[in-house]
Amino acid sequence: MASKERIREAEKEAILVLEDGTAVKGIGFGSLNKTHGEVVFNTGMVGYTEALTDPSYHGQILIQTYPLIGNYGVSRRAFESDAPKVRGYVIHELCRNPSHWSMELTLDEWLEQSGIPGIEGVDTRMLTKKIRVNGTLLGLLVVREKGDLPNLEELKREVQQIPDPNQRTLAYEVATTHVKKYDATSDRTVVVVDCGVKSSIIKNIVERGFTAIQVPPTTSAAAILGMEPEAVILSNGPGDPKRCREVIETTSVLIQERIPVLGICLGSQIIGLSLTGDTYKLKFGHRGQNHPCLDVQTGRCYITSQNHGYVLDERTLEESGLRVTLTNANDGTVEGIEHKTLPVRAVQFHPEASPGPFDQNVYFDQFFADLLKNSWRAV
Repeated sequence: MASKERIREAEKEAILVLEDGTAVKGIGFGSLNKTHGEVVFNTGMVGYTEALTDPSYHGQILIQTYPLIGNYGVSRRAFESDAPKVRGYVIHELCRNPSHWSMELTLDEWLEQSGIPGIEGVDTRMLTKKIRVNGTLLGLLVVREKGDLPNLEELKREVQQIPDPNQRTLAYEVATTHVKKYDATSDRTVVVVDCGVKSSIIKNIVERGFTAIQVPPTTSAAAILGMEPEAVILSNGPGDPKRCREVIETTSVLIQERIPVLGICLGSQIIGLSLTGDTYKLKFGHRGQNHPCLDVQTGRCYITSQNHGYVLDERTLEESGLRVTLTNANDGTVEGIEHKTLPVRAVQFHPEASPGPFDQNVYFDQFFADLLKNSWRAV
């Protein structure tokens, strides 16, 4: 907890109230604002800038379990989108005097400019344990000038009225609304269906010599086929995959047309749903940089970066034509799939992980190597 001296000196106060009645007060930072969302936690020791700009956190208040955050400031070099996508930020201790050669702003300054409220000086371990036991909870975060916090009982009543953000099509809210093209040295094209794509995915495509065309999630299969892509990548993104109905329908057509398809995170779930599979929501999700995944065939373990609250139900994949290639070593959930006869692959984690780990960055190498030698075309 924050010392009484720090709280006394702080210019801002903050309070986080959860739907189960839990309330914690702390020091406010970032924007003077009130927000609400699904409260989740990330176990990463580094990469707070990447996490805050990851579109998959749209609609959520993020707890960072690592105790000291902000010590290397903020640089646009680490952005995964154009701005922070979280609704609020919860940490144990904020570094207010960071130092790094690439730093442009402090974390406090950046969140204040972006309209994102934050709270520090709270017991993030207690909050994380509560979510692990009870599952994700809806919450309300308020940051005000010192002495101006709302009445606690009023906030406890208000938090009971918060709508579940997963009832919205969150992916469409953060996706592009128009086509974007990222040129490479090759005239070979990969279409990225944007459901909340991370910049690292686009970067990995272009670095391997392919031109990336980023399209809105409502883009039809006919429009995508008209672009004559070598392959289609279904991106990561926030929320319940079942709400992405247009993407599911488009994916079904693309698979029937034998276009090579790669799914990442939400994209993996979309592939399963397009082939009669089903998904379900995890109790508290997988969010962090140290999730172990096991190769079903070799038994090899990979350490992966993950950020998702939903997962494919393996029991529903028997009639889909898909087989499981990777599983989560912690809970046995599906982490990788491929079609038995068609050029379709997917992973539930992030092979483009930034700042890491890079164990499965080779997944992109394998995917694009197969395209370059046309091995999938012969399937």
